[in-house]
Amino acid sequence: MRSRKVLLVIGFLITWTYVTYYILLRSTGTQMTYFQKQNLLHLGNLAREQSQQSRNLNRNVIEFLKIKYLEHTQQQISLTTPRISIVAAEISNELVDQQQQEQKEENPSKSQKIPTKTYLSNGEPIIPILVFSCNRITVKKCLDNLVQYRPSVEQFPIIVSQDCGDEPTKEVILSYGNQLTLIEQPDLSDIRVLPKEKKFKGYYKIARHYGWALNTTFQVGFEFVIIVEDDLNVAPDFFEYFLGTHKLLKQDSSLWCVSAWNDNGKAAVVDASRPELLYRTDFFPGLGWMLTRDLWSELSVKWPKSFWDDWIRHPQQRKERSCIRPEISRTRTFGKIGVSNGLFFDKYLKHIKLSEDFVRFSKINMTYLLKDNYDNTFLRQVYTYPIVTYDELRRNLIAADGPVRIQYTTRDQYKRMTRLLGLMDDFKSGVPRTAYHGIVSFYYNKRRVHLAPNANWKGYDLSWS
Repeated sequence: MRSRKVLLVIGFLITWTYVTYYILLRSTGTQMTYFQKQNLLHLGNLAREQSQQSRNLNRNVIEFLKIKYLEHTQQQISLTTPRISIVAAEISNELVDQQQQEQKEENPSKSQKIPTKTYLSNGEPIIPILVFSCNRITVKKCLDNLVQYRPSVEQFPIIVSQDCGDEPTKEVILSYGNQLTLIEQPDLSDIRVLPKEKKFKGYYKIARHYGWALNTTFQVGFEFVIIVEDDLNVAPDFFEYFLGTHKLLKQDSSLWCVSAWNDNGKAAVVDASRPELLYRTDFFPGLGWMLTRDLWSELSVKWPKSFWDDWIRHPQQRKERSCIRPEISRTRTFGKIGVSNGLFFDKYLKHIKLSEDFVRFSKINMTYLLKDNYDNTFLRQVYTYPIVTYDELRRNLIAADGPVRIQYTTRDQYKRMTRLLGLMDDFKSGVPRTAYHGIVSFYYNKRRVHLAPNANWKGYDLSWS
């Protein structure tokens, strides 16, 4: 940024010199001979050319600095996870072709009209389900699930937002008639990215689609929106889950989303007898989640051009806020093939247990999930549980019944322990999946276990990612 300012100042000085010179030429022209005037005019033309060359040089140097900075940033990115740093994503944002912006304005959307009613007659909010679709005709599996379990067409309108312009997929969506509304992302233009980012272009298109669809939906006036990807199945109580939790987002400013997903939701590490159990988590889970209009107003003005989910997990966006997540997932993905090329699918995602029970969440008192209540009980209790080793847990050598705690102090200790336990071992912006205050809770050998840092934990460390 400092280099750019210096170049702009140099360009301004050159331009100012030229203008001053030209004024002088005009003011003294009557006292010069014809040949002197011709020479001065020639020098003026040269000055104009030099000024234009200076402006071009400024632009080229700025572009060069952007590219070099991005290349330097990308050297630090792990090749095993298709993501981009926050800074790099913002720089790439500036490389969007102006012609693409004009094309987007010229191509009006062919979308159907979104329902405009935002509240029921009893005052309850209407909560649309925004389904993101592209070119998977298997979106039918997702839509069949949603239509099957939807308790109210009026309270839960289904809005399918399609990118890609794939006609077979569009035909599948339209086959549902008035059971849903189809909106079509109007900007199908290519996205200009740096050469090293070409393999990640799909993530740029996804971020563009999310930004457009959320803007389009929230501008109607809805208070909440539930986001579903086209490769998700939902549980029988999916809608009831959000009915019971949506008020928490308004009651507690330390919450910013409700997710139906448990990253560590494999059948072997969840308590199938507790489908009603919910947690707070500092990790943004996604994969079937609800946000408020207020949160979108905050995020939309700085929405990234790629890797929106990694971006949203960054401390600058999260701002120490948490999400609600279930013990047993209310969504399960069947989309092995996609822009991530099946990343984690075979090892983790296909083993996630989808809840089969129907819990009346709207009848449960959810105030235990409010921050003050939760911290005073959950955090206090965790650090009263006895510390055990993995070997003791695995061999069932613990004499007392009840929950236990396994302690970690370093990144390597955490990763080694999660691999032994069959949990996901990665971090995003220093936060382990499902963690709350560094604590990852799961079920093992018929016992509740908390993988926790020591009691004087100082917060998440970005270098652990």
